[in-house]
Amino acid sequence: MLALTLAMAADHAREGIRVNAVLPGTADEPWVGRLLCSAEDPQNAREQLRDRQSLGRLVSAEEVAHAIACLGSPLSGSTTGTALTVDGGMTGLRLPR
Repeated sequence: MLALTLAMAADHAREGIRVNAVLPGTADEPWVGRLLCSAEDPQNAREQLRDRQSLGRLVSAEEVAHAIACLGSPLSGSTTGTALTVDGGMTGLRLPR
């Protein structure tokens, strides 16, 4: 995804077309909910999933949508070739357990 974002951003920069990516973490949305409901112990599965998140909760769909809207805004007119990670710190933080 990152390589494609960078290649497209480079290809279209002179045309004024911006290309960015949003990289969401595990989001609290219906697909994840169905996976958790099908687990042997849904409550335990949800707790384990939440516990592996740096902020102790899943990312909301609204938070991902906000990141997309922010990058699409004219106020982000100088932002291109960027990957915005919206995962509550899961990728970049290494917190002690």
